[in-house]
Amino acid sequence: MIGIIDYGMGNLFSVSKALERLKVPYKFGERPAEIENCDGYILPGVGAFPDAMKALEEHGFIPFIKEKVKAGVPIYGICLGMQLLFESSDEGGETEGLGLFPGKIVRFPGVNEQGKSYKVPHMGWNKMNLLQPEEPLLSDVKEEYVYFVHSFVAQTPDPSILYATADYHLEVPAIVGRNNLVASQFHPEKSGRAGMQLLENFCKVMVKQ
Repeated sequence: MIGIIDYGMGNLFSVSKALERLKVPYKFGERPAEIENCDGYILPGVGAFPDAMKALEEHGFIPFIKEKVKAGVPIYGICLGMQLLFESSDEGGETEGLGLFPGKIVRFPGVNEQGKSYKVPHMGWNKMNLLQPEEPLLSDVKEEYVYFVHSFVAQTPDPSILYATADYHLEVPAIVGRNNLVASQFHPEKSGRAGMQLLENFCKVMVKQ
């Protein structure tokens, strides 16, 4: 059973429909007690980082997520859900994150090294570059196009957590992971074959559903 963390800021419909296509059982939880004994968890996210951290706190999910990670339970963060796993963000001022990955979330500069402006947000299909194709999460995943929508990007001092990147005027961490904790900046549930393969690998390889 996959627990979908419902703190009021995730695209629950598209995530749940993707799990249904994979025939993976799931349930939503607005409070930790509602999904306490699930085999794995998905942390979706759409919106602003400070609002999301406040909502996680109000719903009681901050200690819950940290405890599950420490216990070795698989967790997958999606889009803003990935960003929340890092130490902090400068969106709307400095905001502390969950601190489960090293690094910070910063806004795309909007200007490249040559001084030319580019569009923010990074929105649409972009190709991922696989850095650690041997990872179980990436089994049968190719260097395909996946769907991004974000104005802020992760910066990390630890390249070992980078499973895949994309290029959008700078290197964009597309998939990050460490042990039982994985996340993607793009939306796997909206990313065609590659995205569905990632979700299937998480559910059936990491969680063993």
